[in-house]
Amino acid sequence: MEKGCEKKAVLLLANGMVFEGKSFGAEGCVIGETVFTTGMNGYLETLTDPSYYGQIVTQTFPLIGNYGDIAKDYESAKCNLRGYIVREWCQTPSNFRCGGDLNSYLKAQNIIGLYDIDTRKLTKILRETGVMNGMLISGDSAEAKEAFAALEDEGKKAELLKKIKDYSIVNAVASVTGSATGVEEPADVVFSESAKYRFVPVKADGTKINDPELAMKDGKGKKVVLWDFGAKANIRRELLKRGLEVITVPASYNAQQIQALNPDGIMLSNGPGDPAENVTIIEEIKKLLKTGIPIFGICLGHQLLALASGAETMKLKYGHRGANQPVKYLKTGRVYISSQNHGYAVKNETLPAGAVLSFVNTNDGTCEGLVYTNTPAFSVQFHPEACSGPLDTSFLFDEFVKLINNHEYFKNFKAEFERVDAIAYFASTIKQTKNR
Repeated sequence: MEKGCEKKAVLLLANGMVFEGKSFGAEGCVIGETVFTTGMNGYLETLTDPSYYGQIVTQTFPLIGNYGDIAKDYESAKCNLRGYIVREWCQTPSNFRCGGDLNSYLKAQNIIGLYDIDTRKLTKILRETGVMNGMLISGDSAEAKEAFAALEDEGKKAELLKKIKDYSIVNAVASVTGSATGVEEPADVVFSESAKYRFVPVKADGTKINDPELAMKDGKGKKVVLWDFGAKANIRRELLKRGLEVITVPASYNAQQIQALNPDGIMLSNGPGDPAENVTIIEEIKKLLKTGIPIFGICLGHQLLALASGAETMKLKYGHRGANQPVKYLKTGRVYISSQNHGYAVKNETLPAGAVLSFVNTNDGTCEGLVYTNTPAFSVQFHPEACSGPLDTSFLFDEFVKLINNHEYFKNFKAEFERVDAIAYFASTIKQTKNR
């Protein structure tokens, strides 16, 4: 679509509601799980985050595309979401790093885009009813024309709605594993590129480490396996900045293959889909927990580690997606603003012995982090490698290095209050949220 050319596009929700707007990006029809994210910037990272696999993503921030397409900001080599919805698409981007425009990127990735709809109204609907399947119909292709015609016929529209309701995200991890390997860079390049924009390691006290030798000192000589369930490239970058050697392996690897690499630590990455569906991976994590190799899990990795330890997970009403999610560190009482992208959470009442709550979401009380005192492992639900997003919790990568160097590091970890009090805190917070 050239600038100024306006082709019709609509979002048809599973409840029958229609949002009519204009088309950009690719054309055609696609069904996905309709979600929203509240990030004010970082749309390129959203588009390339494998965790959005199978989803139609709505940006709540009204203006998207203003700094164009910047390949250096990609979290993976491919766009894995199903469709993209914005209020206003900036057709004339301006940035000294800009290498193209959003429309061209979406076309190249065959992603259907919809703009000029009331994204605020759509977000409110998703907040009230919960995540809902939807269909994007865009442009004047034969497929789109047939779908547009079906909207005018009650019988055919009912058939469309049935297809939409029947959609589910399947084989999510297997579909995205390895996505980030196409944008991997060596450690010296990672640190020099990051230093240009002061995206360097941040310590727990908030100070930045601009000296690469100092930042890498404690991790030098240590090897970490990054088990890729749909990893964001920045997880690897943050590990490299600490001096760690990183070996990325696909989700299909098993515990024996990982052990054969003789790692000093294992990183369980983020990824898409229902964590409980990854039965084989969960069984392999159980085996790794017996080896005593330090483990750090992020997002899906956090959930899989919890499931392997005996906890349960649940699907959230509309999930946490955006760069403004408050999490409380129970060890210190400090609240951090975090970047998040997940639709599932660990059930706090199912935590096994030896699993101590480390972070909670202060909006709804859900579990945001766990420390295991009976094995060298810990995990967080949010993204400490956030890019773009708050850097405040990137010190957790330093905690991983400390755990690698001292397997007893978390053995005496104690939260601000005991587990029973934390569960009461959850219940109270959730009750307050429902009454708002």
